[in-house]
Amino acid sequence: MQIRVAEFVGESHKDWQDAVNSAVADASKTFTNISGVEVSNWTASVKGNKIVDYKANIKIAYTE
Repeated sequence: MQIRVAEFVGESHKDWQDAVNSAVADASKTFTNISGVEVSNWTASVKGNKIVDYKANIKIAYTE
């Protein structure tokens, strides 16, 4: 069994946790054996002094 890592970016209008969940959901469409997640970066878009989009760069570990 080999462990591989793939990078994804998740986005959400709600919060960073939802952005991570979005990225994991996207990854699960390609990789069925996800074993871990590492968040490498948190960013957000701001308009009118309010956060409007949350983004999370993550690394997904999966087995083959």
